[in-house]
This record gives sequence, C-alpha cells and structure tokens, in this order.
Amino acid sequence: MAIPIVAIVGRTNVGKSTLFNRLVGSQIAVVHDNPGVTRDRLYTEMHLGGRPIVLVDTGGLVGAESDELILQVKEQASAALEEADVLIMLCDGLEGINSLDYQVAEVARRTGKPIVLAINKMENTIEGLEDFYALRLGTPHRISAMTSYGLRGLSEEITEGLPPEGEADEPVKGETRVAIVGRPNVGKSAIVNALLGEERVIVSDLPGTTRDAVDIAVELDGKPFTLIDTAGLGRKSMQASGTEYYSSLRSLRAMQRADVGILVVDASEGMTKQDARIVGEVEQAGRGIILVINKWDMIEDRAEQSRLLAEEDGLIEPATKAQLRRSEKTRRSDFERMVRERIPFLDYCQIMFTSAVTGLGLDKLLPQAADIAGQFNRRVTTGPLNRAVEQALYRHQAPGRGSRRLKVYYATQVDIRPPTFVMKVNDPNLLHFSYERYLRNQLRESFGLNGVPIRLRIEKRSQRGDDE
Repeated sequence: MAIPIVAIVGRTNVGKSTLFNRLVGSQIAVVHDNPGVTRDRLYTEMHLGGRPIVLVDTGGLVGAESDELILQVKEQASAALEEADVLIMLCDGLEGINSLDYQVAEVARRTGKPIVLAINKMENTIEGLEDFYALRLGTPHRISAMTSYGLRGLSEEITEGLPPEGEADEPVKGETRVAIVGRPNVGKSAIVNALLGEERVIVSDLPGTTRDAVDIAVELDGKPFTLIDTAGLGRKSMQASGTEYYSSLRSLRAMQRADVGILVVDASEGMTKQDARIVGEVEQAGRGIILVINKWDMIEDRAEQSRLLAEEDGLIEPATKAQLRRSEKTRRSDFERMVRERIPFLDYCQIMFTSAVTGLGLDKLLPQAADIAGQFNRRVTTGPLNRAVEQALYRHQAPGRGSRRLKVYYATQVDIRPPTFVMKVNDPNLLHFSYERYLRNQLRESFGLNGVPIRLRIEKRSQRGDDE
C-alpha cells in the first residue's frame, strides 16, 4: 500500500517548518524569522501514531504576492495539496486570524481532503483561540511547534484522518511491480514503449512530458508485470514548478508501490549528482534496484566513428572482431566503475546497459527485475540464517573494546520487502559500522540477495548474563 501523504499548509511565517522539524524529530527544514524562507518543499517518511506517512513541508500559499519566487512557492504548495491525503492547516495564534488565513482555508477546503486546524505559538495563552472557528475547518488545536505543546492530540487527529490501511489495490499473485524512475528526458517512456513493442506511453524530446505515474500491465513468458512509468524526478531547486513537485510526489508513491525500481541514466551525460540523489531515494524507499545505462548505442556510435576516422588516417591498424568486443567490454567496465564510485553506498545494485532505440539489453531487463523481486520478498529460515552468521563470525572475528568483545547470540528475519533481520547481541555499542557492513554483505552472499537492500537491526538481548 502507498504510504499516506500529510501536507502542512498555511500562509507564510506561521511556523510550518518548525512544526515539520518537531514532528520529524530532526532539523531538516530551514527555520528563519523572515517570511517565505522555505523556498523548496521538503518531504520525509516518518511514523505517526504507529503508521508510516510522508510528511510534506510547503511554502506559504498566499502572502508576499509581489515576490516572483514566492509566487513559484505558492504554485508548489498548491500542487502538494492535490496529492496529499490529509492537510494540516497552520495559523499563528499570537498574530491572530487575518484575511490571508481565510484565503488559505478556502483553498484547502476546495480540495475535499481531511483538514486538521492547528493554531501555533499558543503554549501560554488561550486568548483568541475561539476566533479561528470562523475558518470553518473544525475545532482548532492549540499547539506550540517550538515546545511540542499539544502535538500529541494533533497527531491523533491526523492519524484518524488517514485513509484506512489495506485500502490500496492488492498485487496479483506472482506479479512483479517495476517503477521506472529517473531525471526527465533520459528515456524512461521510450524504454517502456520498447518493452511493450507499441506506443503505449507518449515519448517526446521535451523534458518532463510524463506528468503522472502510469501503470501498465504486461505479461512476459507467462509472468505478470506492472510497469509504473513515472514523471521525471527533477532537480531539487528553488525554480522547480508546482507541476514538477506534484510529479515528484507521484514518483515517490510509485516507488512505494513497486518491488523494484529501475533507475534510468543517460549514458551520454554520465552519472550526475541528481542521478545519485534519485538512487538514494530508491534505496531509502527500501526497494530493489536496477541501474539502467540507457542510450548506450550513442556511446558505441561515437567510439565506432572515432575508430573509423583513426583507421582512415592511418593512425591505427584495422581492428578485428575480437578486438572490437574487448574494446566494448572495456568501455562498459570503465563506465560501470565510474558509476559505482559515485554511489558507493549501493555496491549491490545491478547495472545494465540498454538502448531503447536498438533494443540493446531490453530482453534481459524484466527477467532481471523478476529475479530481484524474488529477493525482495525472500524469507530465510532461522536455522540457515544463524549458521551463516556463525560462519561469518568464524571467518572474521567480531570487534571489541578493551577486554570485551561483541557476541551475537542469534539472528532472525522479522520482515520482507526488503529483507529485514534482527541480531541480538551483548552490547550494540561494540559493533563498528564496518563490521556491520561485513555482516550485511555476508548475508547477501549467503542467500543471493544481490539486488535489494538489507535492513539489519542490532539489538541488546534483554536477559541476565548478556555481558558475560
């Protein structure tokens, strides 16, 4: 099921970013006294009332209308309303209600979404609280984002407004859901069309053509797939339009519904910072991942042209077929090494070279996705799991501090999608991050989990004698 989205809206400078930070529990959004500081939207996954949600911080919907940048922020915030499941309408209790609050309330009310009304900066007074009933958004919650006053009751009402769990469509048994993501204009829709063998998705040279996620059912060798063609995940910048932000949220939800994320990279541009950021988002979503280097035919064409010119000029001898194959293999190896240097945190991801124009590598793409989806849903029984952990400890001694050494008592798998393991130990503080990475890699190698993230939780065993 897609994780519900909760958006904080309100006029400028009422404390939206402060509330976002307080609910998330960390200093993520920029907080400043000047109106309109939150130029870009921020969103993050978190738990609220025991349920996972995506919390969105938006800029002001109204106010400072003469500022061109503020107008862009207003467009972005309005787009967030379209995708949200629940809205938190935030007002400033010290300043009191004003005409801009009425404007925001009207915009929010037109969405038809559940709205929770929160009046900020009210930890020391209730004076003026009744005035906010005039917004016709229900009972106002008296809160303080700065001190956390009243946030428990606010969170409870937000949770009540979320869509029921299990309401989303259930996947077909044996179906593999694949979200195709990436920057605009890298060839995502062209790959979908090539896989389908027909023009099912609009393809254009203009960036950002695909605005929404599109689900397409397809069958290959009797196996059902759903291809989720998403809008391009564009640059996080102050200039991003509201439509781009709306598409970004759609792409986030697409990844949440998928088993595997196929990140498409333009070979002619190389691995950019934005590609690396999107890879991180797929990994953070806990999905299997295939990194597709698309438009590889362009790289080969350039190499072929350079070789022919060099041969014509007598600079090199004509190449044999064996030499050409070695040259192509070297180019791929060099490109893959460059990519992996940019994303060292994803050393397990599969890399494939494709061309939507020539069909290069596309016949292997969906079978590879199905294989990774199997890993994504893999369950490992306790016996083999603990034997693998024992062997890993035998091969590489556990770290210690002073005379104390880490002891792993037992391990168990507690979840799938992605595979999640808990290891009970004597003292989690004795575990160095490098040894944790070693254990994760050993599990990956032992059970063939080569295309999915592995979640590893290290917990202290709550029994007497743990420190012995």
